[in-house]
Amino acid sequence: MFMDNPKMLSPSTLAFVGDAVFGLLVRAKLSEIERPVGELHKRSVDFVNANAQAEGFAFIEPLLTEEEMSVFKRGRNNHVGQIPKSTTVGVYHVATGLEALFGFLYLKNENERLNELFSVIWEGISVKLL
Repeated sequence: MFMDNPKMLSPSTLAFVGDAVFGLLVRAKLSEIERPVGELHKRSVDFVNANAQAEGFAFIEPLLTEEEMSVFKRGRNNHVGQIPKSTTVGVYHVATGLEALFGFLYLKNENERLNELFSVIWEGISVKLL
């Protein structure tokens, strides 16, 4: 399941995995709130989008190691397909970089670090979104 060297994967693949990981972390956190499933889904959409992810990245950027920043930049600089109308190209690239970082950490089985960074993001953006 986990790779010996996720650095060998393309930034697109890391972002693909990281998108799912980030979404799962958001859903797990939201499951702690007693609300109807429809409301939880709506709230998860508020967190799992390019704008929120880019905003969340600003909270963890100063905490990243050199290796983590390198993975983020690979994801950020990767050519992406169509950009959603609800965001800008720059924001979308930052979100893709964050997803690549989360995919990388997940595939390296660095769950403690992954949870640490996610907690910082959650604390930073949940105040605004909840």
